[in-house]
Amino acid sequence: MSAGRARRWGSFYYAEQVLRVMRGYGWSVFLYSVGQPVAYLFAMGIGLASLVDANNLAAFGGVNYLTFIAPALLVSSAVMTASGDFSYPIMDGFKWRRVFYGPHASPLVPQQIAAGHIMASALKFLLQSAVYFAIVAMFGASPSPWGWVSAIVATVAGLSFGLPLMAYASSITKDSGQFALVQRFIVVPLFLFSGTFFPLDSLPLGVRWIGWISPVWHGTQLGRVFTYGLEESPVLTLVHVVFLLGTAAAGWTLTRRRFVRRMGA
Repeated sequence: MSAGRARRWGSFYYAEQVLRVMRGYGWSVFLYSVGQPVAYLFAMGIGLASLVDANNLAAFGGVNYLTFIAPALLVSSAVMTASGDFSYPIMDGFKWRRVFYGPHASPLVPQQIAAGHIMASALKFLLQSAVYFAIVAMFGASPSPWGWVSAIVATVAGLSFGLPLMAYASSITKDSGQFALVQRFIVVPLFLFSGTFFPLDSLPLGVRWIGWISPVWHGTQLGRVFTYGLEESPVLTLVHVVFLLGTAAAGWTLTRRRFVRRMGA
């Protein structure tokens, strides 16, 4: 009977295990996931905004600067958290502490172990995004009644970036600084050049393409649609949704294959 439950609900069992481990350093997770973007919110959305709003309000769609950057910081926070959750912990599961192999000795299959890790991380993204959105709403930076949907958008954006990274991490057999390179040359440029602090159209074409392929930009634009009613073509809004869901689905497919290849069916 226990084996039957494990086969049926194994993904949830593994997700529970990951969440119990997270609980041991919950305050660190909270301060990193929420405290850092809140600091950005104060520095950029309140400090810098006092100068921006006084000089060029029209450049940000007629809303104040705090309202403009709040959805971007919400999405960026989820993506940065995903870059941590889907890199070193995956390497740890396969190579350093090999924590994936213990559950695999039970009736759990590799796909369930991968899915459990993803489910736990997705819940983490959703909770941190909800808390951050509540703070944003307290500052009046989400005038639309649909603003709460931006927390879901941020979660999907985190998975859109994190699942392809998880597939890559599960294929690595030796740590040669690959994740540090990902942070410096992928995560940071996506944060800076995805329309986070200024409209993407204001960038030269030479770097504007970074935003076009960035989950941060697609998630940010969707978040702006829901938080303050950004005016854009419905077709472009649909492109944002398809990009985020398609990238996440492709990452999950590759991750599942890598886990099975690495651990055996």
